[in-house]
Amino acid sequence: MNPDSRLETVFTAARMYYDESQTMEAIASTLSVSRSTVSRMLRDAREAGLVQITLRPPEAHRLEDLSRRIARQYGVQVHVVPTEPYADERERLHTVTETGAALLDEMLEPGTTLGVAWGTTLAALLGKVRTRPVPGLRVVQLNGAINVEGSGLSYIATVLARAATRWDATVHQFPVPAFFDYPATREAMWRERSVQRVLEVQRQATVAVFSVGAFDAEVPSHVYTHNYLTAEDLHSLRADGAVGDVCTVFLRADGTFRDIAMNQRGSGTGPDRLARIPRRLLVVSGSRKALPLRAALRAGVATDVVLDEVTAAHLLALR
Repeated sequence: MNPDSRLETVFTAARMYYDESQTMEAIASTLSVSRSTVSRMLRDAREAGLVQITLRPPEAHRLEDLSRRIARQYGVQVHVVPTEPYADERERLHTVTETGAALLDEMLEPGTTLGVAWGTTLAALLGKVRTRPVPGLRVVQLNGAINVEGSGLSYIATVLARAATRWDATVHQFPVPAFFDYPATREAMWRERSVQRVLEVQRQATVAVFSVGAFDAEVPSHVYTHNYLTAEDLHSLRADGAVGDVCTVFLRADGTFRDIAMNQRGSGTGPDRLARIPRRLLVVSGSRKALPLRAALRAGVATDVVLDEVTAAHLLALR
C-alpha cells in the first residue's frame, strides 16, 4: 500500500472511531483488518496530526457553553467569569470588574475617546485599571450625576480623576443633574454652549464602558440608593414598565425606552446614541440584574459583555 493510500485508510479508521463512535471490532470488520491493526491506525492518526484530542476541565466547558449561548442569542462578544460556589455578591463584583478592567485596557489605544457611565460597578472597575499612559486619551462622562443634595458631582469627579491619573488622560465632566425636574429645563440646558461641547465629545467616543442598574440589586445600584429618585419617580417608572437602566436611561424588559416618562428628564446617553460607538463594554454582576441586562442586550447597547457565571445562568433562564 502506498503512503497516501495508507494515510487515507488511517483517516477513515480515525473518523469511524472518533466521529461515528464505532468500536474497534466493527472498524476491523469493515476494513478487513485485525483489531490490533485498528489500534495502530488510531495511534498513527494521532501522531500524524489527523486527530487532536483536547481535555478540558468541567469549569471551562461550562463557561464556554454559557458564553456561546449568550453570544448566539444576543450577537455580542461574551466573557463569562468563573465564581466560587459560595462567593457572595461583592466577591463576584470584584472578580467581574477585574476582568472588565483588563478587557477595557486592551481596547484603549492612543487617541481613544472613552465614554464612562458612572455607578457602583464602574467605580469598582476604574479602581482596578492598569496604570499606564495612553497618549491622547480623553475620558468623557456619559450621564449627569448631580442629585438634589449636589453630592453626585464630587462622587463622579473622584472616580474619573482616579482613572485619569492612571492613564494620564484628559477628563470631560458633564456637570448637569442626572434627572432634571422638568423636561423643558433639560431642553434649555442642552442649548447651552458648555453643555453642547460635552455632548460633542460624547458623540466622538470610540469606546464606552458602563453597567446596568436594577431596582433591587444585591449590591445596590448607586442611582437607586443616593437620593436621585423620589417615591413618585419610582412609581412612575414601575407604571411605565421599567426594569432597570443603562447610563440612567430606563428600559423595559423588551429593550424599549423612548416613551418612559422619566427619560424625558434624564441626562444619560440613550441606547440609540450608544449604538453609534464602535466598542461598547457592558460589565455586570448580580443575579437580580439579569432582567435589566436582557433589556440592555435587546436594546443593542453592547458589543462586549463581561459577567459572572451565576448572572449568565440567570440571564439564560429568563422566559
